[in-house]
Amino acid sequence: MEYDDASDELRDALSLWLVEIAHIGSTAVPGLAAKPVIDTQIGVKDLAATSAIVNALEPLGYEYVPELEATLPFRRYFRRSVNGRVTHQIHLVERSNTEWWERHIAFRDWLCGHPDDRDRYGELKKSLAIEHQCDRAAYTDAKTEFVQAIERQARIDTT
Repeated sequence: MEYDDASDELRDALSLWLVEIAHIGSTAVPGLAAKPVIDTQIGVKDLAATSAIVNALEPLGYEYVPELEATLPFRRYFRRSVNGRVTHQIHLVERSNTEWWERHIAFRDWLCGHPDDRDRYGELKKSLAIEHQCDRAAYTDAKTEFVQAIERQARIDTT
């Protein structure tokens, strides 16, 4: 429900540029342990519209974080916070970037359709959250091997 409300709001605000919108991340997978953060993947026609998109998202409470483009230059990242806690994240890419787009959708869909892998991933996330509670980057890095293995399996299954 929270994603549906956010996506409706984003569709309205970004209608000039929007190609596709999708719920990704752990909250998109029923039954998966997740922080209460809604991740939305937005595909647009062209990142050249970033300035206008920033202006369209700011009234909705989204903050543009351009520093992250140093590591992912093809993605624009936005976050919305309530009382200092991030509640929503937007991962904005050109929809023509099919590798990025499809990889995130395939991972989500695999976990939705494979409860054993979903549960293993949930347990991994819980243990890593304890181990790396003060280091978000280390937590993310430590999940990479599992995520990439699922992405490879999902690719094999769709070929």
